Amino acid sequence: MGYWWENKLVRSNRVDSIKNRSKLATDFLRHETSGVIGRKMAMLNNKNILMEQNKNMKYWLMKSEPTAYSIAEMKKDGSCIWDGVRNYQARNFLRKMNRGDLVFFYHSNTKPPGIVGLVRVIETAIVDSTQFDIDSIYYDEKSSLDEPRWLTVAVEFVEEFPRCVSLKELKEDFDGDELLVVRRGSRLSVMPVADDVAEKILAMKERINN
Repeated sequence: MGYWWENKLVRSNRVDSIKNRSKLATDFLRHETSGVIGRKMAMLNNKNILMEQNKNMKYWLMKSEPTAYSIAEMKKDGSCIWDGVRNYQARNFLRKMNRGDLVFFYHSNTKPPGIVGLVRVIETAIVDSTQFDIDSIYYDEKSSLDEPRWLTVAVEFVEEFPRCVSLKELKEDFDGDELLVVRRGSRLSVMPVADDVAEKILAMKERINN
């Protein structure tokens, strides 16, 4: 009798042991699977966030004379405040910018004029301090600290194109309704760029790389 119960106890322990190992294996797999699923869900969520950010991202173009501030200086500095804009329409465009927007850096008043790189908006609604600097050419005596007239953005360097995408090339691909910078008589230093136009410009830049 004792021997039979001992064997039954041994078999019972073995069954319990197998069940325990099975449960441990199941729990482990469930944990690992939930971890993998969790990581995949996090990756998918991040991808969706990036897609949403990209969907909301806008393109712009800003002009700068290379003798005043060039793309090479922008690259060296890494980031800067885009001060000195004193046109109301251009200022209003600056006010519409959001963090993450991409800006075509355009060299003006040079030969040849054109797009030479990309910068990204990193801060918005910055008070342009030059409006209060009496020694600055951008000083505005009618602007006050309580109600500053001129707000601007900060941008960071993204890339310098291997060569200038010239105004001549832009005029060959776009008309004034598609891209304001090619419009005859346009003197705006800040302007929006439609998504489809921006994509074409980026494709032109890629062709330059090849």
